[in-house]
Amino acid sequence: MAYDRAITVFSPDGRLFQVEYAREAVKKGSTALGIKFKNGVALISDKKVRSRLVEQNSMEKIQLIDDYVATVTSGLVADARVLVDYSRVAAQQEKITYGSLVNIENLVKRSADQMQQYTQYGGVRPYGVSMIFAGVDSIGPRLFDCDPAGTINEYKAVAIGALRDQVTAFLEKEYNEDISETDAVKMAIKSLKSASEENGEFRSPEVATIVEGSKFRLYSKEEVEKLSK
Repeated sequence: MAYDRAITVFSPDGRLFQVEYAREAVKKGSTALGIKFKNGVALISDKKVRSRLVEQNSMEKIQLIDDYVATVTSGLVADARVLVDYSRVAAQQEKITYGSLVNIENLVKRSADQMQQYTQYGGVRPYGVSMIFAGVDSIGPRLFDCDPAGTINEYKAVAIGALRDQVTAFLEKEYNEDISETDAVKMAIKSLKSASEENGEFRSPEVATIVEGSKFRLYSKEEVEKLSK
């Protein structure tokens, strides 16, 4: 047990327990997913309302980073807020340097580097959050995830949070690269609904898309409810 008292100490079998504990915090967070479609990318997030007294509009899981980049998070909300702010600054620095956000991967790597730094210094703890970055750059629609260790991967579709395994299993069976925006959003909501119903609850999720040639768009509650039927 002594190996989990400091982030800088490896266990004899090569594990960093504090990073693994941070991943466990993510597993307790709201389920979120990203999915690429023919000419863009969508982000979808469940909303866990812990009290009926909470204003649902105050709970924004999908965050705008730049006009053509957004992120959705799962895990500790305060940690997510700090990383979202960091990513926004990094995006602006990229635009000032190059005139535009040329490559989303560069932005994701900078955010991942920030997370990785908190796995190798004493006196700090890892960020207890995973993030999905989605957007459109000079290459086309892009979709990445980043975990508490600072590991990044690019995906066609990816899920994080409490129901990650169930949602991923659904998408692996149903996903098609040539899918349209509407069908992609419907599929994502269906995967979230299918996984949630196994646990006895499903709420209208938050949905946003970024399409080539268009900026970030957050769906209205009415649009989401229509696509959820």
